[in-house]
Amino acid sequence: MTATTPPKATPPLPPTPSHTVGPFYGYALPFPDGGRVAPEGHPDTITLHGYVLDGAGDPVPDALLEFWQSGPDGSLKGRPGSMRRDTVGGGHLGRNGTDFTGFGRVGTDADGHYALRTLPPGNPGVPYISVCVFARGLLHHLFTRAYLADAAPDAGGSTAGGPVPAGDALLASLPEQRRATLVARPEPHRTYRFDIRLQGEAETVFLQFG
Repeated sequence: MTATTPPKATPPLPPTPSHTVGPFYGYALPFPDGGRVAPEGHPDTITLHGYVLDGAGDPVPDALLEFWQSGPDGSLKGRPGSMRRDTVGGGHLGRNGTDFTGFGRVGTDADGHYALRTLPPGNPGVPYISVCVFARGLLHHLFTRAYLADAAPDAGGSTAGGPVPAGDALLASLPEQRRATLVARPEPHRTYRFDIRLQGEAETVFLQFG
């Protein structure tokens, strides 16, 4: 009887290497008026703007930011159809330019700068705008918040990053220096400055959701 040689075991395949979530190309990701969340000409419009900076403090010129927030009345529902987009050009399908959607998407420019024109959020406690960051070198997108501390009814005190609001569990859990990275600094003409530092000194506090 002839013995048969058992087949050689196939070696396991190595895992597929990770890819970063950026840089991005301008095809149907940034969309027309992506930074205009407030209806045009609305008297209560505010501007949130700033720079996305890497660990060396250099601007990131091709980051993509998404913004989510409550309406001025505290509602999180937005408007039906506000998320529909043209899959080719990224233009609006169902956004009439007058309803408040609560969502924006903005790419940074060559200087790493972004600007969002929206209405003040009406969530209870300290008003904030949720921010999601996509950028070169990141294996996963990052979540943070931009608190509009001067709009809080019980705000008080100050740090290098602006007023220190009370009444928010997340802010209360952070040391003063780290808390300051989440506070948007008020400027003239209903404008707020909020820089996002991905690493290094004064790195922005980023959140994890289970």
